[in-house]
Amino acid sequence: MDLTLLRTFVTVHRAGSFTRAAALLGLSQPAVTSQIRTLERQLGRPLFLRQARGVTPTSIGDELAHKAAPHLDALVEITETGLDEDSSVRTLHLAGPPEFTAERALPALTKLTGGDGQGFALRVSFGNAEETLEGLSAGHHDLAITTARPRGPLLATTALCDEEHVLVASPLWAAEVGSGNLRRKGASALQDVPLVEVHESLPFVARYWASVFDSHPAASGTVIVPDLRGVLACAAAGAGLAVLPRYLCASALERGEVVTLFDPAIPPLRTYFLVVRTGTLAMPHITRAHDWLQHAAAEWG
Repeated sequence: MDLTLLRTFVTVHRAGSFTRAAALLGLSQPAVTSQIRTLERQLGRPLFLRQARGVTPTSIGDELAHKAAPHLDALVEITETGLDEDSSVRTLHLAGPPEFTAERALPALTKLTGGDGQGFALRVSFGNAEETLEGLSAGHHDLAITTARPRGPLLATTALCDEEHVLVASPLWAAEVGSGNLRRKGASALQDVPLVEVHESLPFVARYWASVFDSHPAASGTVIVPDLRGVLACAAAGAGLAVLPRYLCASALERGEVVTLFDPAIPPLRTYFLVVRTGTLAMPHITRAHDWLQHAAAEWG
C-alpha cells in the first residue's frame, strides 16, 4: 500500500475535512479527493462519509486510522532524527499559547536540553488552541499545550494545571473605582473603566464577568494587544483594567504596579492540557517532556 495515500488518509481523518487536509499537506483539494478514492478502491471499502461540513470516518476508516497513524508518526520521527547531524539527539516540537509556554513550560523544559545523554533539541511554535491542535494532528508538533480539550481517539489528553484569573488595574484606577463601591455595585461600578484585552471579543473579561458578576461587560476594549504580557504592561501603565492569570501578574502585584480590584469567593479558573497524538508517548523524548511538565506543574500551584 502506498504510504503517500496513507499519509493523506490520516491527515483527512485528523482534520475532518478534505479542504483542511489539502491545506495541511500543500495539495489541491481534488488531489486529496483523488488519493482517498484510490485508497478506497484498493481496500474495497468506503473510508469516509461525505457531509455538508467535512467528512466523518466510517468504522473501517476509524480502524485503519488507529492502526496506521502511530506507525506513520514513527516514520516521520525516524526521518527527522536521521536529518540531525548527531542522530542520538532527538528534536521535540512543542506548541502552545505564547505566554504560558514562555513563562511556565520553557523554563521547565530547557532543563532537559542538556548533554546528559537523554537530552533533546527543542523547537517551539506559538498559536491559539485551534491552530495548535490542528498542527499537532497534522504531525507538525509532537506535544501541545492547550486550553481546549480535543475530541476524538487520535489525540490523547492529560490535564496539566489550572490557572486562576484575577481582575487587576493600576493603583490609580483602583482608587478611582473603590473596593467598597465595587462590592456594593458589582460590575456596574466598572462600566466607565477602560478595558485592556487580547481580542475584540474580550475573552478574558467576558469569562470573568460571567463567572463572578453573572453579567456581560458593558464597555468595549480600549486597548487590544494580542499578548497577555502586553496587556499587563498596559494595565500597569494605567490604560485600564484587565483580567490576567495570577501567575503572570504575581510579581507586578507584589511590586504594587497593579492591584487586585476584587477577590471573589470562587475565582475563575482555566485548565491547561497536554496533548499528544495517540501512540507517540512510546517515543522516549516525548514521554520525558510530558512527564517533566506534569512534575513541574505540581509545583506551580
